Amino acid sequence: MSKPKILIFAPREEPPSIIRELEGAGYQVAMGERDWQLPRGHYEDAFAAAARDTVALMGTSIRHTPVSRRIMEGSQRLRIVAKYTAGVDDVDIEAATDLGILVCHAPTESNCFAVAETTVAMMLTILKKVRERNAGVRIGKWREPHHGATYVGSRLSDDYPGITLGIVGLGRIGSRVAQLLAPWRIRILAYDPYIDATRFQLAGARKVDYDTLLRESDVVSFHVVLTKETRFMFGERELSLMKPSAVVLNTARGKVIDEAATARAIAAGRISGAGIDAFEEEPLPAESPLRALGDKVLLSPHSAGFNAGGELRPGITWATRSVLTALTGQVPDNVYNRDVIPRWKERFGGANVTG
Repeated sequence: MSKPKILIFAPREEPPSIIRELEGAGYQVAMGERDWQLPRGHYEDAFAAAARDTVALMGTSIRHTPVSRRIMEGSQRLRIVAKYTAGVDDVDIEAATDLGILVCHAPTESNCFAVAETTVAMMLTILKKVRERNAGVRIGKWREPHHGATYVGSRLSDDYPGITLGIVGLGRIGSRVAQLLAPWRIRILAYDPYIDATRFQLAGARKVDYDTLLRESDVVSFHVVLTKETRFMFGERELSLMKPSAVVLNTARGKVIDEAATARAIAAGRISGAGIDAFEEEPLPAESPLRALGDKVLLSPHSAGFNAGGELRPGITWATRSVLTALTGQVPDNVYNRDVIPRWKERFGGANVTG
């Protein structure tokens, strides 16, 4: 009898110890093709064939060949899809829930907090005109008038109000951004309809509705997962509410903001600028209007959580733990689609795949 198969559909330098752990637990480990992760490809057929009869799928992001209903339907024994990352927008969550399959993600501290740090770095780079000042000195300019920066902290002694930061999504990353900026005494507004009032208080943020946040904030920063509700939640209507001096930051998911609308608003002076780490299409196309805006837009290659020497190692460990837990009939502690748990328990609870 062949061993139950685990497919690592989107490999990312898994440590040999992880493979040994999975194989030592009695599983056959198969690897997906690197090409499946590349843009403008059509690899669903190959992915579906490789996933047939698997008991678990695990891997990093695979937006160009997402984990579709068709792929998951290929195995009646499939129990779990485990991501190395916090985001699960490349998994058909609705289909997984319909099929009774757990989807687990990995919002590890090193990943989440690195994104928060990058967000703050982007904000300060833009407001302090770090790039512009550096470029000016290099070409012989000195203290150009238009290189005056924004003072970020509040000085109560002379009634300077400081800036207002609006955080959209007060989860682990959004809360960490608030924590990092607490010593600066910035006024923080937050919009998140899914958390209780205590979380706002702990973050030192005032709870407001979305439109109020957009109207009053000097910097608006997005920290939401990509869902039907958040897809393009920032577009022409939202841009029309903002201050002309405002800056928007997106270190969340590409399709949270309408890039074309944002580029038009910046070009027309309806907002001041943007810092963007995640894009609608990746890599960012050469013809993207964002590329033509110079220093008004700070671009980053979807690497806010990319830490030298570590990167996804913690997430790989989390995913491995989740898979091994689910395959012994237990529910992991990082299930994203929690609505599926009762049904999953009926199907697999207490049952060990390897007997």
